[in-house]
Amino acid sequence: MSRSDGRQLAGVDLSPQSLALARRRPALSGARLEEGRAKELPFADGSFDACVSHMALMLMGEIEQVAAEIARVLSPGGVLACVVGGGAVGGEAYGRFVRLLRSTVGELPASRRIPALGDRRTRSREGLGEILGPAGFSAVDWETIPIDLSGPVAQVWTAVSGLYDLGPLDRATVERLRETFFAEVGEMTAPDGQVPCGFKTHVATARLREKTVQNLSC
Repeated sequence: MSRSDGRQLAGVDLSPQSLALARRRPALSGARLEEGRAKELPFADGSFDACVSHMALMLMGEIEQVAAEIARVLSPGGVLACVVGGGAVGGEAYGRFVRLLRSTVGELPASRRIPALGDRRTRSREGLGEILGPAGFSAVDWETIPIDLSGPVAQVWTAVSGLYDLGPLDRATVERLRETFFAEVGEMTAPDGQVPCGFKTHVATARLREKTVQNLSC
């Protein structure tokens, strides 16, 4: 949100396709949506009161530069809020899907695999504090929120397979993955037809320290 002229939204994404979809949303008709990278934000210093990252910060490289850029575009006292993944809840269907997917991707030629992304420190409160502290942020507040995706096995498959990029897999491989998932997870089905499926997310917030920002701007 901009401090200068009321409530104004802006967004950045690497994907032109995702930006095109976002521009169709009536709620974003007045938003400034830019193609770009978080480590080189196309905004002026101190432009925003808040910055939100949803399941993205944990996938970014050069994370110290990203943190510095977020600090640059936030105004003194501005807030960073980010959601990062926290993994499966127990041994439920989500965890089973992740293991099957990793096994399937591991069988691909190296040229077709998506390389490991992001910095592991973003997935813990302590690690995120190590990244954000030097950029001028206060201590990180941390909340863990469970997400329940339980339902019939077909519904669960649609939910969990939509959380990951299956692009490197051809149609036949995706179908084999689906069949294996149905066979293994189907055994978890309760008498009411529901398959237990859940994962955790972490919501982290930190505020830009005003004194640090003032010193940097001198």
